[in-house]
Amino acid sequence: MLFNTIEFVLFLPIVIITYFLLPHKIRWILLLAASYFFYMSWKVEYIFLIVISTLIDYISGILMEKLPDKKSRLPFLILSLCSNLGLLFFFKYFNFASENLNWLFDKLEVSKDIPLMSFLLPVGISFYTFQTLSYSIDVFFGRQKAEKHLGYFALYVSFFPQLVAGPIERFSRLAPQLKAKHDFSYDNLVNGLRLILYGLFIKMVIADNLAGIVDQIYAAPSNFSSLDILKGIIFYSFQIYSDFYGYSIIAIGSAQIMGIKIMDNFKTPYLAKNISEFWQRWHISLSTWFRDYLYHPLGGNRTKATRWIFNILIVFIVSGIWHGANWTFLIWGALFGFLYLMEKGINKGFNLQKEYKPFSFGHIFLAVKTFVLVTLIWVFFRSQSFNEAISIFTLLFTGTEQILESLIVPNYVWFWLAIFIISDVLLYNKRFDSWIGKIPLFGRWMIYGVFIFSIIVYAGVENFPFIYFQF
Repeated sequence: MLFNTIEFVLFLPIVIITYFLLPHKIRWILLLAASYFFYMSWKVEYIFLIVISTLIDYISGILMEKLPDKKSRLPFLILSLCSNLGLLFFFKYFNFASENLNWLFDKLEVSKDIPLMSFLLPVGISFYTFQTLSYSIDVFFGRQKAEKHLGYFALYVSFFPQLVAGPIERFSRLAPQLKAKHDFSYDNLVNGLRLILYGLFIKMVIADNLAGIVDQIYAAPSNFSSLDILKGIIFYSFQIYSDFYGYSIIAIGSAQIMGIKIMDNFKTPYLAKNISEFWQRWHISLSTWFRDYLYHPLGGNRTKATRWIFNILIVFIVSGIWHGANWTFLIWGALFGFLYLMEKGINKGFNLQKEYKPFSFGHIFLAVKTFVLVTLIWVFFRSQSFNEAISIFTLLFTGTEQILESLIVPNYVWFWLAIFIISDVLLYNKRFDSWIGKIPLFGRWMIYGVFIFSIIVYAGVENFPFIYFQF
């Protein structure tokens, strides 16, 4: 079930109205049933994966809490890690590993052929496995008490607004809210609907219209001019941002109507002054997860310089692999790691760590620089192979021998993209619901009207799945 479908438009009000009509003590049953139904609308069989993951982590957490020290708890942490990462590897990385091993065997002239599996990647498996892993790790280290109520724990794992594409919530933040009694609030309703409306606008009007244009370029880059390829690359930067940002704020808005606050996942990342700040503003729930559960355990920056460099590269490379079973994702992560280290070194060597006022010349210059670098790296993220990415860059800088097609970008795409960019600038360090709430009534409803009109008239003809569903 997609957020931008009639099914969800009917599903969400039914769940919310029933939620507030039910007694507080049994609301978890409704939310758990709704979450499982929401997930099963993609593929019924894969609900068993969530159930298995939930039961293993629930039991592991209870058993770990009963044991006095880390040594005795370790087997149950290993059980949690192996089961969750094992499921993730089998469904997401098995074919990738098999293809590369088969290639290696072929080069070594070894008569061994590992068969490939034929199945669909379970939607959101990378998100909910990381969410449950954070719980198990926190219980192991004593940072979190084990949850005794299986129903509430299952709901934490599967809460439908953020189940398939995040944000990746920590148990200590989300679980108490799921247990708390929330009375109906007009402010929560209004702010939640504001976020949902804005999320639908940037997904259906921006991301979906750009998707078809980007697909043309990446399907046959050699048919287009260097200028058209450049447009396609830039459009993809805004496509992936508006697509994932749109999902995140629809999720936040849907939960907020029920009084449940999910963490912000994006904070105007394309206005970041450097790569470090970009990752503090882009997919925040994932970057903080890697910070807390990989970077800090590796030693963080409390080590020698060489080990710190190693830690940074490992985090970025693993982050790249998390996104997909393809060498392009590994390269994408590694490039971000190298750029991060280069910027840190240059800023320290030339004492360039100056703070700039928002939208000063210095801020604008650095933000444009960061956007250009991030946009170029996105080529590896979007490409199906390393060779395809190199082909894109080659054609971008050298041009094609014969231009066979001309990229047609409708005027309304430019217009709505400009509106989105302006809105993103206005929302610097602010969230849409709080920002628009301060605008006078007439202006506020004018903006609502513009968004509703654009969705009705200019929503993309094809309903593209959210990009991050594949991860």
